[in-house]
Amino acid sequence: MTSAVAVGGLAKSYGSVHAVRDVSFTVEHGEIFALLGPNGAGKSTTLEILEGFRARDAGQVGVLGMDPGDQAEGRELRERIGLVLQDIAVEPYLTVRETLARNAGYYRWPRDVDEVLGLVGLTELRRRKVRTLSGGQKRRLDLALGVIGNPSLLFLDEPTTGFDPNARRSAWQLVRNLRDAGTTILLTTHYMEEAQELADRVAVIAGGRIVSEGTPDTLAGRDNDGARIRFGLPHGFAVTDLPFAASRGDGLVTVETTDPTRTLHELTGWALRRGAVLDRLTVDRPTLEDVYLRLTDPGAPAGAPERSVR
Repeated sequence: MTSAVAVGGLAKSYGSVHAVRDVSFTVEHGEIFALLGPNGAGKSTTLEILEGFRARDAGQVGVLGMDPGDQAEGRELRERIGLVLQDIAVEPYLTVRETLARNAGYYRWPRDVDEVLGLVGLTELRRRKVRTLSGGQKRRLDLALGVIGNPSLLFLDEPTTGFDPNARRSAWQLVRNLRDAGTTILLTTHYMEEAQELADRVAVIAGGRIVSEGTPDTLAGRDNDGARIRFGLPHGFAVTDLPFAASRGDGLVTVETTDPTRTLHELTGWALRRGAVLDRLTVDRPTLEDVYLRLTDPGAPAGAPERSVR
């Protein structure tokens, strides 16, 4: 079976500005793929080409086995994809249900309107005018409009912007449910926690190029990065009293290590022998956000520096 999305050597320029340069990646059927990148990195241009809104200069693009740049295949492709864009124009004086029912009429095999209202948590608001909805509620309606056509592939562009934490987690579960039901999802987001929670694979684009690709846990060698142990220095002790090199800042001592098990054992043994309490003790590795910042801005501080101790 071919990939749901296959991109090879994609290029797009605007005059002397090279927005996309030799971009290649695939999205497999039934997975959530996150395309991450800062503003101006080429992310939006890439998505617009995949969605059929913009012509490419070079490269090969296949979306559900079709070329989005081929007008002859355009109608069939639009029938099979769903879009949740950052700004969707809807009639403000229609009710929520009327809006969804009208859009359902554009598709040959739409999902049931009331089913979709329940799916996105808008059943109780189905008779409300669109203009009376809050920002988060309007974003739920955007999601509903994206899935009403029962798409095989769903493009989600910043889907939870404006959501409170509870609404965001509900939306995450909705996205997972869609994936589990067989929908392929291509996601963009500036929330690294969202990418960590949802994506099966991620790719980071910067300067018009893909700079790294992998799972959220292994991106750019994240799973092999050193760990960071942090704690409050016990009263009456100095950093130089510790059994290894450490630094102090923000009221906490930081120890960087490639062997957190051994280092933590030495640290707790040192504290027990002295009757000292290690307040606020934590052990962590670089987050997805740390790795993303390192990939897109080499000057940004990493979550766990390269230097290590044993």
